[in-house]
Amino acid sequence: MFNYIFFASIAYLLGSIPTAVWVGKRFFGLDVREHGSKNAGATNTFRVLGKKPGIIVLSVDVLKGLIAVLLPQIILGNDLTYNEIINIKIVGAVMVIVGHVFPLFAGFKGGKGVATSLGVIFALHPPAAFICLGIFLTVFLISHFVSLGAIITAISFPLLIILVFKETSLPLMIFSIVIGVAVVITHKKNIKRLIDGCENKMYLIKKKV
Repeated sequence: MFNYIFFASIAYLLGSIPTAVWVGKRFFGLDVREHGSKNAGATNTFRVLGKKPGIIVLSVDVLKGLIAVLLPQIILGNDLTYNEIINIKIVGAVMVIVGHVFPLFAGFKGGKGVATSLGVIFALHPPAAFICLGIFLTVFLISHFVSLGAIITAISFPLLIILVFKETSLPLMIFSIVIGVAVVITHKKNIKRLIDGCENKMYLIKKKV
């Protein structure tokens, strides 16, 4: 029980690092939660602050998820069974995402957890993560909608885990479904804007006027 509480606490604190908020306030004197989509995530950082700050925020948010999930393996090594390690990793995965969405260090008002979830997926199941990344990039490059890429990727993750890779770990299967549903729910406003045809597009290369 101690291991679960210990790693869950560390994961939550890692997730609570409000990268977008801190970068915006420290270097630009503004809170990204008051501009653009008002979301404290990498996408809104790209939109409000630009490419370089966006890359920094994206990288740190992915690392938060990666570190939170890999930490039990690094510290405990071979002291626990495979299932025990997986279960502790999943607890860490849940808590780092909760920390990102409800950050202790930013008034519990954070981002949607997409970048952090990507880090989590890479730590839990690299093969599925690479496929998810490919799906996201394909959808994004074709549609220029970050939200659509995130939604389709979130739906694809549990399908990959259960149907393609045929994972036998029940906690991992449940987690894949929960994270997929959670990402879709946090994008409900985006879904409405996509249906209404008023969702903002993002271009890696600025369009020529």
